[in-house]
Amino acid sequence: QVQLVESGGGSVQAGGSLRLSCVASGYTYSIYYLTWAWFRQAPGKEREAVAGIPTGGGTTYYADSVKGRFTISQDNAENTLYLQMNSLKPEDTAMYYCAATGVPLRSWLFLREASRYKYWGQGTQVTVSS
Repeated sequence: QVQLVESGGGSVQAGGSLRLSCVASGYTYSIYYLTWAWFRQAPGKEREAVAGIPTGGGTTYYADSVKGRFTISQDNAENTLYLQMNSLKPEDTAMYYCAATGVPLRSWLFLREASRYKYWGQGTQVTVSS
């Protein structure tokens, strides 16, 4: 069973930066073989995907709302997924979750669907003030 633990959230002013981390444990193989994504959910809103890495790494995908500001990456040796968030805006305020699945997904069309992920972290809160 894969366990995911996020960290790195906090409160920042608009224009600031944060880096979220998601450490995976309990997976027999390298996280290289998992499909990864970061989701977020603001109060009263649906959970939305903000970034994803397909199985085996390579091309990364982003929601239009964060493109150019957020960067998703993974460190296979450390079993860790990251989300570097720059130029943060108040509308980025949300609970952020990392998610993973052993099912190979290579298209943003599929990567952005929360129902496709089996493993979820507990979430880390990001609050951006204006």
